[in-house]
Amino acid sequence: MNVYDFDHTIYPGDSTLDFWRFCAGRHPSALLPLPWAAFSGALFHAGLCSRESFKERFYRFLRHVPDVEGAVSAFWQVHRSQIYSWYLERRRRDDLIISASPEFLILPICRELGVTGIASPVSPKTGALLGPNCRGEEKVARLRQAYPNTPVEEFYSDSRSDAPLARLAGRAFLVKGGVPLPWPAELMK
Repeated sequence: MNVYDFDHTIYPGDSTLDFWRFCAGRHPSALLPLPWAAFSGALFHAGLCSRESFKERFYRFLRHVPDVEGAVSAFWQVHRSQIYSWYLERRRRDDLIISASPEFLILPICRELGVTGIASPVSPKTGALLGPNCRGEEKVARLRQAYPNTPVEEFYSDSRSDAPLARLAGRAFLVKGGVPLPWPAELMK
């Protein structure tokens, strides 16, 4: 099995932010929670608010999107073409995409690509986190829960926070600017 992060790895941007922009363009009321989300973002960067609290406040924009499932479908019709060609050329049926982005956003594109996905459980109606944010060590826990004895042949990510997954792989790659490069040895410690 090959395992891939999604945002900034096989997709060039942050799919959650892109989806928010997409929704705000169609439903301007999705901008109403922005001041509180921005304030929470500042608190998070100052270490005064957890990542989970910040994300939940940001996800409140979903309350202003009348048909999130339809919006996700329309979003991927426009943005699917942005997935890096290097990934599409090497994609295999047993690939696993594992992401901190919300399940309701990531799982539909995984199905379209014909691969499996694991992501953060988020209510598409309220924006509430329904479980742990799928990041860092949580990615390893979720991988082991779903595939307890499956070896990871290759792992790809843009983020150093994914070092725990990189250490599980036979080979790991750090993706920079859409280009997979060997994972630096100093980040494996």
